[in-house]
Amino acid sequence: MKNTARKIDFNKDQLNAGLRAVFNIFENWGFKNNEMLVILGQPSRQTFYNWKKGKVANVSHDTTTRMSYILGIYKALQILFTNSERADDWVNKPNKAFGGESAKERMLAGEIMDLAKVRHHLDAARGAW
Repeated sequence: MKNTARKIDFNKDQLNAGLRAVFNIFENWGFKNNEMLVILGQPSRQTFYNWKKGKVANVSHDTTTRMSYILGIYKALQILFTNSERADDWVNKPNKAFGGESAKERMLAGEIMDLAKVRHHLDAARGAW
């Protein structure tokens, strides 16, 4: 079967905006730098800190995919919960859907599929399809 997935190229302004949004989300969720590194796909510490300062030279396709999942998870939570604090707290609470782990623990397993599982769970809960 032929892979028809397209790689989308983002310019530096788009990458900066996306990373700023993701870092703000991480802050709202109470994530530490080492946790952010895992979820973003383990970029080098120098690259990570440059991103946090708004100095983006390049971001891999893997990381942009991870960013997309984080943004989607955040959006779904904002739709499901009318209170932003409750939405942010949900990420850290145990959940049967993840074997009793929190969404945060699931995402910290480090694979893109872990982010996808959290996103798909939320999309199903909000009736996205």
